[in-house]
Amino acid sequence: DVQLQASGGGLVQPGGSLRLSCVASGFRFSSFAMSWLRQAPGKGLESVSDIMNDDRTAYADSVKGRFTISRDNAKNTLYLQMNNLKPEDTAVYHCAGPSSLRGQGTLVTVSS
Repeated sequence: DVQLQASGGGLVQPGGSLRLSCVASGFRFSSFAMSWLRQAPGKGLESVSDIMNDDRTAYADSVKGRFTISRDNAKNTLYLQMNNLKPEDTAVYHCAGPSSLRGQGTLVTVSS
């Protein structure tokens, strides 16, 4: 089966950090660009960050300088290191891959 399984979400105070992970299976992970998307309560899906198969990266302006995307092709795993979290980062975070593949998401709540 082609799958993406995200984990690592939770409740964190403003200014805190979290690292999200996404394990991919069923396709050649190293060959494809991967992405993190998020959906805040009552809002649409938003692109957060992308990483190409050559490790080039891109970030939404809202997270630039605070979030870092990376990948470990040997482990078929995508990461998102999130630092200096803000309440407006509260959302369900999904990893996404080729052919509109998207995992079920992990909830990040930033609140004091």
